[in-house]
This record gives sequence, C-alpha cells and structure tokens, in this order.
Amino acid sequence: MLKRTMLAGALLMLFAGTAWAESNCVQCHTKVTPGVVRDWKLSKHFKNGIGCDTCHGDKHHTMKDADKADIPTPDTCGQCHEKQVEQFKNGKHAKAWMVMKAMPTLNHQPQAMIDGQKGCGACHKIGLKSKKEIRELRKEGQKFGIASCDACHTRHQFSVKEAKDPRACRTCHMGFDHPQWTMYSASKHGVRWSLIKDGVLPKNTPAPTCQACHMAKGNHNNRTAWGFLAVRLPLPKDKQWAADRVTILKALGVLDPNGKPTARLAAVKAADLARLTQKAWQKERNKMMASCQQCHSKKFAKGELEKGDAMIKHADHIMAEAIRVVAGLYKDGIIKKAKGQAYAYPDILRFHDARNPIEQKLWTMFMEYRMRAFEGTFHANPDYVTWYGWSELVKTLNEIKGEAKALRELHQHSSK
Repeated sequence: MLKRTMLAGALLMLFAGTAWAESNCVQCHTKVTPGVVRDWKLSKHFKNGIGCDTCHGDKHHTMKDADKADIPTPDTCGQCHEKQVEQFKNGKHAKAWMVMKAMPTLNHQPQAMIDGQKGCGACHKIGLKSKKEIRELRKEGQKFGIASCDACHTRHQFSVKEAKDPRACRTCHMGFDHPQWTMYSASKHGVRWSLIKDGVLPKNTPAPTCQACHMAKGNHNNRTAWGFLAVRLPLPKDKQWAADRVTILKALGVLDPNGKPTARLAAVKAADLARLTQKAWQKERNKMMASCQQCHSKKFAKGELEKGDAMIKHADHIMAEAIRVVAGLYKDGIIKKAKGQAYAYPDILRFHDARNPIEQKLWTMFMEYRMRAFEGTFHANPDYVTWYGWSELVKTLNEIKGEAKALRELHQHSSK
C-alpha cells in the first residue's frame, strides 16, 4: 500500500512538473510562435499528454537560453516509435543524406544548396546524419533539418494522415530526375485517387497511393527492386544487355574502364543504391507484387512489372551507346580528364560539373530521360515513357553522335 502511495505521489509530482513546464512553454510560445502551438494542440502528442520537454528537453526556459532547446533526431522519435524508426533506418530514405554527400563534386556547389538545404539538401535532409555531421551543421547555424521524420510528418502536428497522403511525397518526388508525383497524379492510379477526394467516386473505391505501394502497411523501409538508378547485379543472361549495363557501371565509376570494381562499389553498397544479388532484388519485387495484387491479378501484375524491366533494358542500350561515343573521345585524347577525375572516361556522377556540352547532354540522358523512360513505365504514365523519356533519349543520342563527329573533325584539323 505504501509503495502504491509513493508511486502515485511520484507520478503526480512528475505530471505537475510537466504541466508547469507546458504552461510556461505554451504561454510564451503562444506569443512568439503561435503557429507551433496551434499545430501541437492539433496533434496526437497533445491529446496523449506528450509535452514540449519530451522532444526538446528541459534546459530552455527563457528567450535568452533558447539555444539550449534540443532539436529532435530520429532517435528522439524512436523513444516511442521504435518500430517505425528501425524500419526507416534500414530503408532508402535513411540513406539520402549520405548519397548526396557522396557525390564527387559536391564541394563545388553553393553551400546554401547543400548544408543550407535550399537545393539538394532540402530533400536529402530526410537521410540520417552522423553525430559529427550534426555538430558541423549546428556550427554553421543549421540547427534544424536533422530530424528526418518531420520531412513527411511535418512539425508540430506530426500527422500520420498527412504523411499517408500522396501530396506529402510531392515536395521531393517531382522535377528533373524524379518526377514520380507528376507521373502518378496523371496516371489512372492518381486520377482515381483524385476523383475519390473530389467525391466523384465513393470513398471505399480502390485507388493506390505512393504509400500503398512503397510503404505497404505502414512499413517505413521504402525500398524498390531496381533502386533509384535502375542498375543491379548479377548481370543478365542477355549478352547485349549485360554489355550495356557494364558500360553504364563504368560511367557511374563503379567499374573502371577495364571493368574492374572500384572504391565506389563500396559506397554503392553502403548507400544501398542497388540490389547486388538476385535474392535481394527478388525480395523487393515480391513485395511490390503483393501490393499490386491488392487490385490486380498476379498474371497482370507480373506482366506490367516485366514491361518496366524491358523498358530499362531498351533505355540502357541507347544510354550505353551514347556513353561509348563519349568514351571514344576520351580514348583518342579529344577530351581530357578533369582534375580529380579518376579515369579518362565519362563520369556521369560529376553531373553538376560537366565541362562541355557533349558531356552535359550525356548526364541529362542518364539523370532525366533514362529515368523518365523506366519510371514512367512503373508509374503507369505512358506520356512520360514516350515523349519525356524514350523520344528524348533517341534525339539526344543523335545529337551526341553529331557533336562527336564535329569534335573529331576539329581535332584532326587542329592537329595538322
């Protein structure tokens, strides 16, 4: 009986202390940041008595010590949402910051774009950051943008409903190299979802969202069979496709010009950018098949996904031909390797720093047109496949051939 009384007293004191802290936080922030308070009061955190100090600590009491307020990290969220955070840490989103930082010429870009998060960093901030990186960001005045979870569950409401809406994905999955939102929203999947929202179709009408396919049953792992770059191992049995993929891997710097693995392969493994075994690839394909079969027959779903595979194969053939044309210019000394460039071979990861128009076109082929050709297939948008993907690949290959011929003629003339 005494133990129960002591426990009840301790809980009462804890609640009273938290209530006192919250009243002070709310009283001040209602004036200073009223939107934050309104957001929090709309949240499940508020309804369940999760106060400011749970996430921000108890060291900040006045405007003078505002810097002592902790800024949450995924581990902060993991105190209560352990399962979701563990899934996230093993998924693709968690690797986003590391992938951005691994780009070979990143240090040439304005820091406002990267660590300042007004360009690449604004989306890639969803990725996990090391304690050292967080310290460096804070030194540079970037105290925010380290939480990851709030990229989808925006603060301070942290709404599950918001994060499950396809429009939550729109901020990042649009534009140049990953316009998945545009593809989806104009596809039959996306149009059906819109018609439900507009009340044209009943609310219980089947219509997949981004999350239904890529985060099925709320799993925060979010991985795909082909990964972002649509390269994988082992090599296919089709000899032409195998040769084309090797050429692309050389241009990605994963293989050297002689086809031997490089240090970048280790980075690709660490960043989980590609499935490197048949088993790993099949595991993710099976998960997608299961999602598709919520609405479609197994035969139909299998056939549609295999069309996406075929589109990668055909896009790879055009892409590889273009790479070989530019690689020939390196081989013959018409294009010299840049400072810091490992090999006399096109490097399509140096995309922001392409030194000439022909290489600029090469990386645009890879990062834009090839992406759209196969992503449009998987996202059921035929217009993207045809006009923004395949057609542009063919056109740009012809332009690269023409420019390569002109460069060779100029080189021969200047050598006389």
